[in-house]
Amino acid sequence: MGASIIPLLLFTALWAIVGIVLPIFVPRSTNRGILQVMLMLTAFTCWLFWLCCYMAQMNPLIGPKLPKNTILMMAREWSHVQFNQ
Repeated sequence: MGASIIPLLLFTALWAIVGIVLPIFVPRSTNRGILQVMLMLTAFTCWLFWLCCYMAQMNPLIGPKLPKNTILMMAREWSHVQFNQ
């Protein structure tokens, strides 16, 4: 299982629109700079959070917890797999 390029491009494009395009359309006011920075930081942090969650699914740190009997049965059925008892 590997990373698919389509979701990566779609979500990157979505957050790029929020972080790059939307700040251009912020109306002129005394707080325009703050609003632009808020949009950029929000887009970046949301994209980074999504990317971390997406990448964590590709190589999970925690695998399934199987009972010992199930593991032994799998070892017996799959003869090419060697399990130490």
